[in-house]
Amino acid sequence: MPSWPRDSTQLVGAQRALATETPDPWLPPDHELLVGGCFACLPAGISGRGEAGDPIWAAAVVMRGRGLAGHNVTTGRAGAPYEAGLLALRIGPVLERVVGGLPDRPDVLLVDATGKDHPRRAGLALHLGAVLDLPTVGVTHRPLLAHGQPPRDRRGATSPLVHDGEVVGFWLRTKPGVRPLAVHAAWRIDAPTAVAVVSKYSGRWRTPEPLRRARHLARTARDRVQ
Repeated sequence: MPSWPRDSTQLVGAQRALATETPDPWLPPDHELLVGGCFACLPAGISGRGEAGDPIWAAAVVMRGRGLAGHNVTTGRAGAPYEAGLLALRIGPVLERVVGGLPDRPDVLLVDATGKDHPRRAGLALHLGAVLDLPTVGVTHRPLLAHGQPPRDRRGATSPLVHDGEVVGFWLRTKPGVRPLAVHAAWRIDAPTAVAVVSKYSGRWRTPEPLRRARHLARTARDRVQ
């Protein structure tokens, strides 16, 4: 099981190694899924790349169907300034800790980060899944490197996101009249399975419910302090 590198050189090497891994693909089980979501936020108003040591508020939830089965909130410190493609240095360990503190282990985890849509095919959503040994799906507002035409303006519409000739995710329209989400293949989950999971757990809001609840908890914890 991989760990969290301490600097960018180690992380780039770890990402390249992860990209060559071929773990068994995940298939949804017959029973009702336990679906997790995790999110980390930093102080409001940080400009630029931020700094190592910036405070972090992180939250994770696990849901059974439409009901909340458990949650966890924690705090930490950023391991590095922000740099595209190296987000794991900044927030990876605190996300591992908050998910590890959930009362029930999810079957699949939604992460606010990319997966195979990454310069080395191993974004934070994929790396976190490998560290936790959990199937993961990335969900972001936009792709990192991949390109694709937006889907039709109807709920559930999809269109592929392609990077270097490979489908690494899908645009997904969770609500008509609003921007689609980028859904990313990550650890043990391919792009079609990823978009199927996110579609199932998207409701009245643009963001899928497990990730939306985790985001709300993290921001609420931050706002109480700030």
